[in-house]
Amino acid sequence: MKFKGKVCVVTGGALGIGRCLTREFAKAGAKVALIDINEEAGNENLEYITQKGGEALFYHGDVALEEDLIRFKDEVIERFGKVDYLINNACISRKGILSSCSYDDFNYVLRVGVSAPYYLTKLFLPYFSRGGSVVNISSTRAMMSQPDTESYTAAKGGISALTHALAVSLAGNVRVNSVSPGWIDTGAYHDENYRPAYTEADTAQHPSGRVGYPMDIARVVMFLCDEESSFITGENITVDGGMTKLMIYSGDHGWEYNVDKGK
Repeated sequence: MKFKGKVCVVTGGALGIGRCLTREFAKAGAKVALIDINEEAGNENLEYITQKGGEALFYHGDVALEEDLIRFKDEVIERFGKVDYLINNACISRKGILSSCSYDDFNYVLRVGVSAPYYLTKLFLPYFSRGGSVVNISSTRAMMSQPDTESYTAAKGGISALTHALAVSLAGNVRVNSVSPGWIDTGAYHDENYRPAYTEADTAQHPSGRVGYPMDIARVVMFLCDEESSFITGENITVDGGMTKLMIYSGDHGWEYNVDKGK
């Protein structure tokens, strides 16, 4: 197993991409520590990993709270004694300027999506193994937007900038990179009975010919954590099926701009 004996910490590890990450690292031999605000889903994932023969720790907490981050760090170090990989995955959205997103709402999202990754990296810094790696989960929304997404977009822009800043500050100690997912269908990592229902346009609009899945992100994260990728730091890898490279103007690809709706 490629990651046997390694310790991997994942925030937001109960569901979605985080759930996939914890299970794949555990499958590859890593000991896994996850933190999530969803206690039921976190315990469910912990049980799944341990039943498959993995070793894991679940801490029920809110990454927006300093005291929860400190307690989580303490439990991880008490249990495992070190950290090899920190995957800052947790984030939420409370929409934006066109809806009811308040000052407190906006700042809460930033605490989850930017402050927590910074502070956890700081807390774990003395305990990183040689060749340690931080991978921040950003988003293509750091580079492009839909209306009313300011809270989430700002958080993802922040974690993208934080990535290259940390990479320079921690040079020689820990590598820091980020991954920017596009449309990732996380349904199967929320509900075991989930069945996707895509339209032909949903898949055809992607140059890749399909939407993404959490495993697409897990493969890239594991690649970045691998010691054979030791020459990569401060980078962002976009995993979006080519969508951010597809230039579209009205009249392209059968798409027409609706002037009335655009106003």
